[in-house]
Amino acid sequence: MAAIKRGNPASLKNVRASVYNHFVRVDKPGSLIFVSGQLARDGEGRPVGAASMLEQTRQCIRNIETVLQAAGASLSDIVWTTVYTVDIREFRQIVAAREEFFRDHLPTSTMVEVSHLSEPGLLVEMQVIAAL
Repeated sequence: MAAIKRGNPASLKNVRASVYNHFVRVDKPGSLIFVSGQLARDGEGRPVGAASMLEQTRQCIRNIETVLQAAGASLSDIVWTTVYTVDIREFRQIVAAREEFFRDHLPTSTMVEVSHLSEPGLLVEMQVIAAL
């Protein structure tokens, strides 16, 4: 089992508490799991949450959870996330969805606005790394 330390540098007092940490240190991980970009599609591949950044983000996280479980991990093992969105102004909706799933074991996170994703109507895509 990996020793994982999560946190924020004390010198960054102006940074508010959020749904991510500024660093995650993993000492001697047993395994690293890389989850490729997950989109807001159900188990049959149909788009979910038309025009709702909140629901599409929830579905992305549900899909990540499914993939991690198949690999013998869980959301609490995630140490790094990258979020791609077509509208960074919807940041609060993405954060709201993350708050539902990430409570105690907060990963690091980067969010990037892109011009479009692989299919019209998709608003968000997420990829993660988990450490066991």
